[in-house]
Amino acid sequence: MPKTEADLALHSSLIFSGGSRPLFGDFLVTVATLFYALSNVGEEFCVKQKDIVEVISMLGVFGMLVSICQIILFERHNLEAIEWSTDIILVFAGFAVGTCLFYSLVPLIFKLSGATLFNLSILTSDMWAVVIRILFYHEEVNWLFYVSFAIVVVGLVIYCKTENKSKPIEADMDGHSSIQYEVLGEESIVSRDGSFRA
Repeated sequence: MPKTEADLALHSSLIFSGGSRPLFGDFLVTVATLFYALSNVGEEFCVKQKDIVEVISMLGVFGMLVSICQIILFERHNLEAIEWSTDIILVFAGFAVGTCLFYSLVPLIFKLSGATLFNLSILTSDMWAVVIRILFYHEEVNWLFYVSFAIVVVGLVIYCKTENKSKPIEADMDGHSSIQYEVLGEESIVSRDGSFRA
């Protein structure tokens, strides 16, 4: 069940991506990707500015409200048509536990490394589908997958190595920063000796 606008757009795009309207499906996938990236960046901002417990709590509360509205508006008939059994209840419970873990751990990842690294790391998730395809279904994988996977991994390594590791500016006892500034060339109106330069 879709939880956010981005999930709903992605869910809708999957419906339209195969049939007679593939361009419309591609458009919906692009819009869903944009919303997902914006939500991740927004969540990273909230996690780094506020208490992480507050962010996770608000995600749970508003996620529940949006889910209830979506079920009432879009999925009520599908929910009524389900023939409940132990297997279906266990599947729903497993989905609920998995979703709860995902939305509880992602803010920790955002706090530690950021939304950019998280979104880049999602590109490697296809690896698990390929592993299952090879090990369980004994199917061949196109050699271009390995090339693209290697490019993604190299990109992740480059991003991690060059990521800005800025430290917060430390203040001394009277509240002023202790950073020494250096005047470079002709950038200043007042020179180092205090005389005015035009």
